[in-house]
Amino acid sequence: MTERKLICVACPRGCPITVYMDDSGEITKVEGNTCPRGDTYARAEVTHPERSLTSTVKVTGGKHYVVPCKSSTAIPKELLFDAMVEINKASIAAPVHIGDVIIKDILGTGADIVATNEID
Repeated sequence: MTERKLICVACPRGCPITVYMDDSGEITKVEGNTCPRGDTYARAEVTHPERSLTSTVKVTGGKHYVVPCKSSTAIPKELLFDAMVEINKASIAAPVHIGDVIIKDILGTGADIVATNEID
């Protein structure tokens, strides 16, 4: 039996959680969470961690050279660096509006990279 200790980020409490797994990697028990969201977070973090991605994308012909952006949903943690390679290759022409899709379905994850600010 193995255990993995985490700090839950599902809410501001930051509960210390321990996830117990059998020898085949199956989760047998989750302890330490004070709400159901902690259990859900811990199981996902151990089996398939995902993260929201924030960055900037180059802007051509605008008042500023870059626009802040984010992923529309969380993407698998193991794809973050590959996603950044794609984001660094991208550019968008001004004007840019909040919510404009800059990269559709990045790396086949289902997440879009969207602008989070306006550029004239």
